[in-house]
Amino acid sequence: MVNIEEFAKRLNILMDYYEISAALLAEKIEVQRSSISHILSGRNKPSLDFVLKILKAFPEVELYWLLNGVGSFPKTTQVKNIAPTLFSEIETPEVKTNEPKATAKPATQEDAHQMKENTDKEIESIVIFYKNGSFKNYKP
Repeated sequence: MVNIEEFAKRLNILMDYYEISAALLAEKIEVQRSSISHILSGRNKPSLDFVLKILKAFPEVELYWLLNGVGSFPKTTQVKNIAPTLFSEIETPEVKTNEPKATAKPATQEDAHQMKENTDKEIESIVIFYKNGSFKNYKP
């Protein structure tokens, strides 16, 4: 459970860091000024929507730091002792450096023949990896 008083202190740290007032914070995260005031005074607990708005507006804020003081603010760029992720054990493929880089040139009949050969191959799936570790798999 979130300690409201400690959350308010961290919210004050955030405002001091960015040198903004409670009114400007409210404007930036698109909430009413009274919402900030009530949270800072301990009258109200922050809602999930409120926390998510802060994280969206201030990418340097770590979720766990904001909620319970674990971690650091602003986020550190160097990550230590990270838990293994889904992709941490996947080896990266070797990159052939002696292959010529693609350059734009007019198409020839030879190019058309090569393109025809390449179209005999069918795509099985396309996987897009995102920086946050998630991915999407598309199958035609």
